[in-house]
Amino acid sequence: MDAVTRPVRIAAKVVEARDICSFELVAPDGDALPPFSAGAHIDVHLPAGLVRQYSLCNNPTETHRYQIAVLRDTNSRGGSVAMHALEVGQTINISAPKNHFPLVYDAHHSVLLAGGIGITPLLCMAERLASLGTSFELHYCTRSADRMAFSERILSSQFAGRVRVHYDDGPRPQKLDLAALLDSARSGVHLYVCGPTGFMNWALETARAAGWPEERLHREYFAGAPIDTSGDGSFDVQIASTGRLIRVDADKTVIAALCAHGIGVPTSCEQGVCGACLTRVLEGTPEHRDMFLTAEEQARGDQFTPCCSRSKSSKLVLDL
Repeated sequence: MDAVTRPVRIAAKVVEARDICSFELVAPDGDALPPFSAGAHIDVHLPAGLVRQYSLCNNPTETHRYQIAVLRDTNSRGGSVAMHALEVGQTINISAPKNHFPLVYDAHHSVLLAGGIGITPLLCMAERLASLGTSFELHYCTRSADRMAFSERILSSQFAGRVRVHYDDGPRPQKLDLAALLDSARSGVHLYVCGPTGFMNWALETARAAGWPEERLHREYFAGAPIDTSGDGSFDVQIASTGRLIRVDADKTVIAALCAHGIGVPTSCEQGVCGACLTRVLEGTPEHRDMFLTAEEQARGDQFTPCCSRSKSSKLVLDL
């Protein structure tokens, strides 16, 4: 077992909605688990070497358990299928909680916008904001009522009056009018978006068009965007500490090229979503293909995700 992981036991597995199961994870010895903040996720280590990231969706004040929820994806690369095959009583290894999607606690108001399984981190945020007495609203968009995870928990919560549920197959009046919701970038209001890539891009582009500043737009992607690799070419990466030059062929990732030469970089999602492999760039111009860095961070060109991103220049010098 990796030194940065810990074993947890599956104490409960519950069908929360169509194709969605929640898992309650506890320490095998009953001890408290490391604390986490709203928006955090854990890496779950699955059979066959798979590692997947799942948002924590229970209240951050709880120390005895972690709760995650997993959508069984018909286009799964194996992770969601492996998760749904797990049973109560089994032990798996997980990382400590990480948070790339934190709340801004001094916001005047927070708009939480969930699409499908994207409810998981936003539910945790809603419970935290409600416990603090902070102003917020939660919009939960799903295809249909039978796909609404945690419906009873949400609709019976202390913040139920701040929740609006929008069904794709429901009547027009209850559907989300995103342009109206985001038509005014009021000072001190922050937007948090999580869900399928298309849903998130729609929300973020609508907000930007309405004048929302980038620093008040927060998002967490579950999967990388499809990329056309047909025009990819070769380039070199140089290891700054040794000067070693490594060729990255057109059909290989930087991670794969480094690994083939015995140079390890931490990885997890391998889609440019989680940021685990983020590496400093000392020279050269990265071709960013990740969903992790903001547009401003990408424009600086001083870091990139070698699991999916490439190079516009003939060589990148990496801080390795």
